[in-house]
Parts: sequence; C-alpha cells; structure tokens
Amino acid sequence: MIVDTHVARFESIALESGAALSPVEVAYETYGSLNAAKSNAILILHAFSGDAHAAGVGRESGKPGWWDNMIGPGKAFDTEKYFMICSNVLGGCQGTTGPASINPATDAPYAMSFPVITIADMVRLQKMLIDSLGISKLLAVVGGSMGGMQALQWAASYPHMTRSVIPIATTARHSAQQIAFNEVARQSIMADPDWCGGDYYDKKPPARGLAIARMVGHITYMSDESMREKFGRRLREKEKFGFDFSVDFEVESYLRYRGTQFVGRFDANSYLYITKAEDYFDLTGGTGSLQSAFAATETRFLVISFTSDWLYPSYQSQEIVRVLRRRNLDVAYCDLESNYGHDAFLVDVAEQTDVLRGFLASTYKEKPILARV
Repeated sequence: MIVDTHVARFESIALESGAALSPVEVAYETYGSLNAAKSNAILILHAFSGDAHAAGVGRESGKPGWWDNMIGPGKAFDTEKYFMICSNVLGGCQGTTGPASINPATDAPYAMSFPVITIADMVRLQKMLIDSLGISKLLAVVGGSMGGMQALQWAASYPHMTRSVIPIATTARHSAQQIAFNEVARQSIMADPDWCGGDYYDKKPPARGLAIARMVGHITYMSDESMREKFGRRLREKEKFGFDFSVDFEVESYLRYRGTQFVGRFDANSYLYITKAEDYFDLTGGTGSLQSAFAATETRFLVISFTSDWLYPSYQSQEIVRVLRRRNLDVAYCDLESNYGHDAFLVDVAEQTDVLRGFLASTYKEKPILARV
C-alpha cells in the first residue's frame, strides 16, 4: 500500500492560550475507502514522536508507517471495512504548522515565538480537518500514549462526533513523575549551546541536547524486564571494560543510536512545545475530578493498558474506567499482559488486535458501501 501525505490549509485557529495562528496547515494520510454514508471513518491519533504516516509505505520516504502492523487489510483496523485518517499534531514538524514553520509576519521560522499549545488545540485542528472531509460523525477515535490523551479530549470536547473512543496506554492528566521526565528532556535541549534560544534554523541544530532528550524518553518507553532481556549487562564488541568513558555496554550503544537517529527526523523546538502540551493536559480542569469531563458524552469506550507500562501505569487507565462506569457508559477495559513496557501498544499487537477487532465490529454493525473519495 503506497500512500501519499496530503496537506489541508485553514485560514486560522484560535488557541486555548488566547493566541491564534493564521494560516494553519495540517498534514494527514488516509487508508481504505469512505463509504457512501460516511459512517466508517476512524481517526488515528499518534503518540509524541509519531506523525501522519501511520500505515503503508510512504511514497517519498519508502518507509512503513509507525502502526503498519495494525492498519491494513485483515488487520486490527481493517482497511477493507474502515476508512482511516491520521494527521500530524499541531506543533509538530512533519507537515503540520509548528515552530519550524514560516511565520508570515516575519517571513522567518516561528521558533520560540510560536504560541504555546495544548492537547485541546491539537484536537480542535483535527476537528477542522474532519469537518473539511465532510464527516459529521466518526466511528471511532483511537490513539496510544499522547494519542490516547487526544482521544479522551475528543470525548470531552466533541462528545457527539464519535460513536466510540479507544484510549490506549494513556492517562487523563500528567502525573508529577511524567512532568519530571519531560522537564529533564526540555532542559537537556535548552542547555545545548547550539539551541541559541530556539533560533537555530539557519545554524547548527542542538543535536546533542535533542539526542539526550530522546535517550531519556526512550528509557521510559521500555520496561525493566524488556531491557534485561534485550541487553542485560552485555558488553558492546569487547570482552572487558575499557576503563574509560567510551561505550562499554550494549544498552549504552543502543541509547546513543536511538538519540542520533531521532535528531535526523525531529525538530528540537517541537519537542519543547509538544512535551509542554502533554504536561498541561488535565481533563479534570484542575479540580481533581473527571466526572465533569465526560458529563455530555454517550459514546462507547474501549480502554487498554499494559501490565509492564510504568510511564502510563494501569492504575491511570483504571481511574478513567471507574469514572466512565459511574456514569453508566458502555465501557470495556483490558489490561494486557506484556513485558514491553509503554512501547507495548506499538509492538505487542496479537491480543490488542483481537480486542480491537471485536470492539469495532460491535460498534459498526452496518455493512459499508465502499465509494472512493
């Protein structure tokens, strides 16, 4: 499945901070076919470092999408039944307006003059895209990690626009520990002398700081068990310690590789803005109670967590489930066994596929009439 990335352009978007962006662009991809009734559309929401390329092989990159093992004919999100949409988030660096975009007022990159954004702002732009496609109601909104936050925000902000919501490995608000990890990552970027206060676009980028930020983040995506199985204390291409500060252990080499690889595809300022949006996310509105967030929704929910996920541990999903059940909503919950940690939603797909396939089938009971758009 060779796929193209499309870009939708809108006149402006009002932000939660009171600022506005004008114009604003959003990059997106679609998979499968929209039926005549436009009732089989599913919005896929990506995690922090993801983008619009969720499935298939990108025509320009030649690379598979970040959830290609879940989207396609016969897969969990069956493109022979459903029409999938995935967009890059506001503030991103893969085609959607973000800090690296040109500010029309200055004809230079926004850099740190880009307004601070929130998860609700990301969702507002997604709604604008869905409206532009002529879809009045989504069959499902689904996402893992930060994508799950967006899915929950959809339920809170636009409760009548989706028949089901599927938040995976996520939370209703960032905890102190989650904020702490993001702050360490941000400080590593801003401490890099090449960051230059964010004005590095015509200079050397802050590669060292961004690589360290990614290394810190990647540790949180794995579990102790998965790291022990994958690396243990194995040495890297040597039989004894070097007694210096070069790479000794396999895990050191792996983290350095991940950091360096990330620098080539992600913008450091986007890292700052998106992690800040995650940290601001709190569906309780600061009250500590989730009840009001879901007061207007009647949608179905499937909440999925993973036993070894310590970044977004299962208790945070269970809190969401308890609140939804108190409202007598249709809620299914699965805490899946996995040793992959937070990354389980991306790599541990067998049980996840079974659960998702059954839930979507029960939500979408009519036979779709395929019609290309």
